[in-house]
Amino acid sequence: MYNVVLITGASTGVGLETSLLLASKGYKVYSTMRDVTKKERLLEAAHQKQVDVTVKQLDVTSSESVNRCVQEILDEQGHIDILVNNAGVGFIRTTEQATEEEIQWQLDVNLMGVMRCTKAVLPSMRQRRSGRVINITSVGGLVGQPFNEFYCAAKFGVEGYTESLASYVQPHFQIKFTAIEPGGIVSEFTNNVLQQFQGSGGMKDDEYAPLLNQYIQGTQSRASEGIYQTSEEVARVILSCMEMDEPPVRMRTSPWAEQFTRLKTESDPSGKKLQQQITTALLGKQD
Repeated sequence: MYNVVLITGASTGVGLETSLLLASKGYKVYSTMRDVTKKERLLEAAHQKQVDVTVKQLDVTSSESVNRCVQEILDEQGHIDILVNNAGVGFIRTTEQATEEEIQWQLDVNLMGVMRCTKAVLPSMRQRRSGRVINITSVGGLVGQPFNEFYCAAKFGVEGYTESLASYVQPHFQIKFTAIEPGGIVSEFTNNVLQQFQGSGGMKDDEYAPLLNQYIQGTQSRASEGIYQTSEEVARVILSCMEMDEPPVRMRTSPWAEQFTRLKTESDPSGKKLQQQITTALLGKQD
């Protein structure tokens, strides 16, 4: 029997490529997006590859939208085997310059969106004692970076959320949790970050400006050096995680990401040691 997969943020980038790859492997894929008028690119690519994906509307900032979409899939299929929390937005702005509305928006999409979708699928997974939740975070969920403090704060939150669920829901209800941590990705994501930055006022002429200019130049230089991955490469890592009998709690997607986060991860690269330690320390030895 095929596995039913729900993917958020599937109109472009990693979400789109993961949808196509999983469909080609025989998964029943529900590709969701906030704005379904953007579905044509995905559907055209699916047609060319002769694979089948089902597009549904899902806005991760709306509990009503999330719950409705999840219930529709459960009504159609009876179960959701895998949730891929991929929807996310980048944001470049200093703490001093960011408005409260911008901060709330960033946290709402990148952190609360993951929580809303996970909350919606957990009851049915728990009842079946089966399921996987894969959260697409970032090296920014492990390492704080200049001008990305709100993005990193949200991704750090997703990392903690993933670790916490893995410490008790996983061993007791056989629902497996993994945080996938890409480095830079060559996709619309980076372009959208810069567009959002320019659209919200661009670079302010203040003491941060030289540092910000240096940061942006460095980002562009790394992109030109070929350090960043393609969305297809990240999608293949997601698939490999899904097909593991015992997936890691966290998983980087490239050698550059491994090196960038090495000081944070070298003692426990997969997060499995910490998972076992916390579960045993706080819940006792598991059977």
